[in-house]
Amino acid sequence: MNVLLSCLLFFNLLCFLLFALDKRKAQRSQRRIAEKTLHLATLPGAAPGAWAAILLLHHKNRKAAFWGVTLALTLLQAAALYFAWPYLQAPF
Repeated sequence: MNVLLSCLLFFNLLCFLLFALDKRKAQRSQRRIAEKTLHLATLPGAAPGAWAAILLLHHKNRKAAFWGVTLALTLLQAAALYFAWPYLQAPF
């Protein structure tokens, strides 16, 4: 369980930093990180990191299509956690 939490923390931090890097590139008019890449970074359980970046950094907060995909990924991760929770609680 500790390994799983460590991995989730790592992926969330990585996702947040990727969003922050894209925000910085946007402010400097540099080449941006593709939205597909940001969504792929959100996929491995990093929805909280993505939402933190969206809300705290005000990045991609006006793009409804981006919000929709991020929301869908969040719901997918929540469903996976819901169904996996009983197996995560079982002693090994």
